[in-house]
Amino acid sequence: MDKTKKYLKNEFQPQMFNMSHEDLSDFYLSAFQKNVSIWPLFLFRLVLFSGSLATVIASMVIMSKDMQIKHWFIFMTHWGLLFNTLATGLAFAVSGVKLYTGLDSSINTLVKVYWVSFNSTITIAFFITAFYWTLLSGEATADYAFDPVLDVFVHGINSVVMFCLLVTSRQPTRILHFYIPLALGIVYMVFSLLYYFLGGLSPFGTVWIYPMLDWSEPGSTIVLVVISALLMIVLHFVVVS
Repeated sequence: MDKTKKYLKNEFQPQMFNMSHEDLSDFYLSAFQKNVSIWPLFLFRLVLFSGSLATVIASMVIMSKDMQIKHWFIFMTHWGLLFNTLATGLAFAVSGVKLYTGLDSSINTLVKVYWVSFNSTITIAFFITAFYWTLLSGEATADYAFDPVLDVFVHGINSVVMFCLLVTSRQPTRILHFYIPLALGIVYMVFSLLYYFLGGLSPFGTVWIYPMLDWSEPGSTIVLVVISALLMIVLHFVVVS
């Protein structure tokens, strides 16, 4: 109990809102290695980035057979894939730049950009996985299941990738960074609202992107948005704890 109180007291300090950390090696050294070689995490991050990029490409190719490519970009799932690719790419870049230059000063800004990307992406990834398999994977929403294997990758492996990125590095995770994934979620909600009011249609010809995110019924949609925001905060707390 004392350890928990100490942890929470430390986490809820005002400075924990900031994107600052003294030991930058925590962002490019593996949590499992005993030496100071950058190579293990560099190579592992290359695999994660390559896999994420391949998933994006495969998703676009497969789904373009049944919809216009412009519709690919309206789904939160695909935003998540893009952010997965960005986060793993930035992680790979942090390791690569450090490996090439040997200087922590060369990655100071890059680390902050990566940290923001990571904080937003890991929570969003878990949220997408939970959202899809609880609300969208049934028979009533079978239109969203374009390919069974692709479904697993974009709604399940996406979270596995981010979990691997989390547990393999020493980088800090902070409770008070919950505002970062929450901000990304709000951006998507605003996008979906504007898309509706500007007359955008889904590839299925509906006025909503997701059936439960239907702005023609604002009452239930606002309730969903509030619940989703709370779920994101809870997921963030679970991830960083």
